[in-house]
Amino acid sequence: QVQLVESGGGLVQTGGSLRLSCATSGRTFSTLAMAWFRQAPGKEREFVAHSHWNGVSTNYANSVKGRFTISRDNAKSTLYLQMNNLRPEDTARYYCAAEPQGVAAFRSESEYPYWGQGTQVTVSS
Repeated sequence: QVQLVESGGGLVQTGGSLRLSCATSGRTFSTLAMAWFRQAPGKEREFVAHSHWNGVSTNYANSVKGRFTISRDNAKSTLYLQMNNLRPEDTARYYCAAEPQGVAAFRSESEYPYWGQGTQVTVSS
């Protein structure tokens, strides 16, 4: 089993920045592919960013590319999401997710067996 705990959410103005963290336990972090998803009220959960286990290969949703950066510290078993130039449409609950297989369909939430409880990000206009 893998336990994931997100933190770092909050209320920020348009153009501001936040850094989310996801602390993991229960499995060697460096063997996990990790991702961030988000879900806004009334909408489906959507892919935000993905990090291969080695941290070198990363992928982003087009809506956040150039503004968000996913990173990981394998020594601390922690995943990060640096969010800059935030917009009201970024308002959502953000979840980290983990999967041990390194699947190709990393944008699909169904590929991730492990999820955190989420952290709320609200961007005011």
